[in-house]
Amino acid sequence: MSHVTDRAPALDLQRLSRELSLTWDADILPALRDYIAVPAKSPMFDPQWAEHGHIDTVVQRAAVWAESRRVSGLKLEVVRLNDAAGRPRTPVIFFEVPATRPEPAGSAAPTVLMYGHLDKQPEFTGWRNDLGPWTPKVDDDKLYGRGGADDGYAIYASIAAIEAIQAQGVGHPRLVGLIETCEESGSHDLPAYLDALRDRLGEVSLVVCLDSGAGNYEQLWLTTSLRGNVTGTLRVEVIEEGVHSGEASGVVPSSFRVLRQVLDRLEDSATGRLLPASLHAEIPPGRIAQARAAAGRLGDAVWKGLPWSCGLDGNPVLPTTTDPVEALLNRTWRPTLSVTGAEGFPAIASAGNVLRPWSAFKLSLRLPPTVDGPAAGRELKRLLELDPPYNARVTFVPDGRAGAEGATGWDAPGLQPWLERSLESASQNHFGAPLGYIGQGGTIPLMNLLAQGFPKAQMLVCGVLGPKSNAHGPNEFLHLPYARRLTAAVAQVIAEHP
Repeated sequence: MSHVTDRAPALDLQRLSRELSLTWDADILPALRDYIAVPAKSPMFDPQWAEHGHIDTVVQRAAVWAESRRVSGLKLEVVRLNDAAGRPRTPVIFFEVPATRPEPAGSAAPTVLMYGHLDKQPEFTGWRNDLGPWTPKVDDDKLYGRGGADDGYAIYASIAAIEAIQAQGVGHPRLVGLIETCEESGSHDLPAYLDALRDRLGEVSLVVCLDSGAGNYEQLWLTTSLRGNVTGTLRVEVIEEGVHSGEASGVVPSSFRVLRQVLDRLEDSATGRLLPASLHAEIPPGRIAQARAAAGRLGDAVWKGLPWSCGLDGNPVLPTTTDPVEALLNRTWRPTLSVTGAEGFPAIASAGNVLRPWSAFKLSLRLPPTVDGPAAGRELKRLLELDPPYNARVTFVPDGRAGAEGATGWDAPGLQPWLERSLESASQNHFGAPLGYIGQGGTIPLMNLLAQGFPKAQMLVCGVLGPKSNAHGPNEFLHLPYARRLTAAVAQVIAEHP
């Protein structure tokens, strides 16, 4: 049934904020508590995800919740595909809501694509004694637990925003939603779904991605760029089994020392600068200017907001730079290496005087937004495995499937005037502060895929991951007041889509 009208009333922004706040408190918050309680870990961290059924549980619950809302014309489907070997791919939720205003004559109807994901990072250690990854708790207007902020809230906020627009009889363009369950594993299943759903996606003119961050909780922040990423396991093997270190050390090269030598090809350990020129990119002048503006707003909070440990004489550990501009550029446009896991090392309590046969590190290489991810993954493998010291067995195995050696980042297109005006208005109306622009150090593979598939689309990438929200780590939280305001801001932008 069509609800298209010739003229639609203007959006009552006070009513919008009020009703969305009520929806968050009465309906979204209980749903997110249930969501957090399910350990729906991404396939990389739960290879038996299909057998365990946790991902299916959160998908079905989100689908049922969405279909229970008063969204006129909503059609929702849980789409399931198999890979070439017949194995199940992680499912996606796809929904459609028809336009409720006249469509332009003689051209394809503009479509707004709303994106999020329901898979989660693993538990990690270090949670507060009264918190846990699968035990939701609200404390000081923050909802603690794994996945609430990153970004299980997205489908609930998206549906609530549409519902609030329709409740006022305000017209909106055609809307589609794509909620995946493989994002934390690099979205390796997503291209197959994009191909399968391409005709149903339509002519995407605006992408709303609620999987990003915020510089503070005082204004709306637009993500201007995302870094790429290469992850994988670097392993060094030197002997078949562990032997007495008194007998072998000095004769058998330490697998850890070999590993250090290999990493020295990649990184200057004194500065953290990555050595291969191919991993760097020129930073656009406009992004430098935006970093300066963001640094002017955030100041030393850019680096002081991190949970520094106590160092020498009780003073905190020092950052790589105390210049807020350089800190922002380091975490958004410069490549960096992190070691995120290790194997081959016994726990200290059970570590005897044994020269270990092998060492392995899990590497995470963040790339500038414009560096080709798969090419960087191939170059990394070549660099690390070439001419191994002592002829040791050195292997680097990228995560993901064949052809997915790395994920390419994303640099946002310029804003069209209507979107820039709408975002500024939304920030002022719902936060009482101007719009902020900030790059993010994380990776959302979908954005690069959509930029290629819909090169003319505008991108509204934002999210609730502000200071200390700590996605992927301990004590992850969703800042509830910010989430309410963000949902209202997104609803306003959708209603103002030309």
